[in-house]
Amino acid sequence: MLTDEDKKILEQKGITEEELENQLKQFQTGFPYMKVEKPAVVPEGIKCIDDKSKNDYLTEWQEYLKNNHSVVKFVPASGAASRMFKSLFEFLAEGKNELKKQSDIEFFEHISYFAFYEDLNFYCKRNEGYDIPHLLADKKYISIVENLLGAKGLNYGSLPKGLLLFHKYDGPSRTPFEEHLIEGALYAKNCKGKVNLHFTVSEEHKTYFERLLQSKIDDISYRCGADYNVTFSVQKPSTDTVAVDMNNQPFRDNGKILFRPGGHGSLIENLNSIDADVIFIKNIDNVTLDAYKQPTVEYKMILAGVLVKVQKKIFEYQSILNGSSRISEDQIRKMITFAEKTLGVLNKYNPMDTVEDQITYLKMIYNRPLRVCGMVKNDGEPGGGPYWCQNPNGTVSAQILESSQFDMSDEHQVEIMKSATHFNPVDLVCGVKNYKGDKYNLLNFVDENTGFISRKSKNGKELKALERPGLWNGAMSDWNTIFVEVPIETFTPVKMVTDLLRYEHQ
Repeated sequence: MLTDEDKKILEQKGITEEELENQLKQFQTGFPYMKVEKPAVVPEGIKCIDDKSKNDYLTEWQEYLKNNHSVVKFVPASGAASRMFKSLFEFLAEGKNELKKQSDIEFFEHISYFAFYEDLNFYCKRNEGYDIPHLLADKKYISIVENLLGAKGLNYGSLPKGLLLFHKYDGPSRTPFEEHLIEGALYAKNCKGKVNLHFTVSEEHKTYFERLLQSKIDDISYRCGADYNVTFSVQKPSTDTVAVDMNNQPFRDNGKILFRPGGHGSLIENLNSIDADVIFIKNIDNVTLDAYKQPTVEYKMILAGVLVKVQKKIFEYQSILNGSSRISEDQIRKMITFAEKTLGVLNKYNPMDTVEDQITYLKMIYNRPLRVCGMVKNDGEPGGGPYWCQNPNGTVSAQILESSQFDMSDEHQVEIMKSATHFNPVDLVCGVKNYKGDKYNLLNFVDENTGFISRKSKNGKELKALERPGLWNGAMSDWNTIFVEVPIETFTPVKMVTDLLRYEHQ
């Protein structure tokens, strides 16, 4: 039974009572697992680019930029850095100046290698009266970590990754936010020198990003010869999801229904608000030093070249399908073959009898957004990656799946998951307009049945949380998808603070 206070919260967030009821039902029913046929591999599902094709695609993209198309780089940047410091938080909680875990030992042995070292040293001297070498000699590790993570120092335990110093240079050290600005100019600058970037951030940190932008943009613009248009958005409150207790009743915190962010899949709303011809998507922590940017820049341009070249053929077919002229059987056959061979859509379970059926089917296939996704060779870890999946409409299509979407009680499905040769580094280039230049409503292409339920806690009490379909998983389920193999050098994420000690960050 909803109280007046509950209804007020729903109104403030922009969530209807019907939507709340639907979310509560999902906790009862759960989500169906995907029906996975096989992993996408080279050459069945993943495109491997040879040297000649590389040059062709690079030229395709460079020519595209000359025509003053609208291009945006979209970076989810609201993720907290707290998980980077999980081990150090645990070390603080123990309250002992004894290094036991290898990751903690590695951190302190190489502390001077981190880009934030000088700033951290400043706070240690100010707050502790001693510099880091002195504190290390006295084994006062807790004092150092408190100044790294706490509000009296760098406060890195409460900031998003995008605002942390990642990389040292001869000049000022850089944050991932700055690296994305520079990287964007290297492959997304149009013929007029314009570079558009959009960052999704949390409301509490938006001002911090804006201040950092204001302080750095003139220098970066001069360095890159670019005119930047940088915008921000926050995850919409209407995409929050209700939390429930173990009995699937609304979880209440001090009497109020608890809502939580619905996961990165909620950002499909933010992505849908961007009006651009081409949109690059890349995670905030996947950046590297200038010296190692070349493979990333080259393959971003190659992926974009693949997209615009394929898009030309899609636009041609859309024009035919929506025109007034009679469509020949030969044209239909070519369009079906292109959908199967290039767009990763197999009409395996939906035999077509008439020409009208075929045209209706082809209109559905071609009238949707396109994404080209970089895929990295798997190093043996199962999980998020490229697969062929059955869809409710009878087709089989290329999809990016997470391990939570597999039925782990089905040995065959588990075997398929483990047999993947590549994984998803979140390296996407998207075309979100049709042949007339009209933008698709991306919310129409989400598979709402691909969310999942996770276990969390609040003030020591267990709860269940509802995660919306992931941004590059179920939120793009009904897009046309092309997988392209990209080198491991393009994937340089920072999941733990010690990842910053890897060569591409040093």
